Amino acid sequence: MSGRYRKKAGILLDIGSGQNKQKGFVGMDKRRLKGVDIVHDVEKFPWPIKNEEVIQALASHLIEHIKPWKFLDFMNEVWRVLKLESQFFISMPYGSSKGFQQDPTHCNMCNEVTWQYFDPDYPLYGIYKPKPWKIERLIWVPHGNMEVVLAKRNKK
Repeated sequence: MSGRYRKKAGILLDIGSGQNKQKGFVGMDKRRLKGVDIVHDVEKFPWPIKNEEVIQALASHLIEHIKPWKFLDFMNEVWRVLKLESQFFISMPYGSSKGFQQDPTHCNMCNEVTWQYFDPDYPLYGIYKPKPWKIERLIWVPHGNMEVVLAKRNKK
């Protein structure tokens, strides 16, 4: 098989999976619940996962719970465990929406511009210079949810 069609080896990681782990994924959550494979607080680094062991990661309605002062470290940790060019799928409430505001545990307000801080193609990246991502897809509704697909880039 050519490299382009060769299947990547590694795990699919559902970060903050709770009891709703996606089929075929390894679930990681700080709570010991049915379906959770790795019991670990995602805000404690490093995670018990090897470098570049993950071929795809997702975080469904988790990012809004990450403490803002730990967000860059969280994103860098996802970057560390992902293989190069692998994707990170994010789903969350839009930062100023009622869905964000209603939950007293939501503390990390993100909008469509937030992701530019992680992509070297945008000037905002130069402020913090976290591990580099590429914004591959970004869909949002200001009164609803936001979906983001990021791909791990090489360090420059």
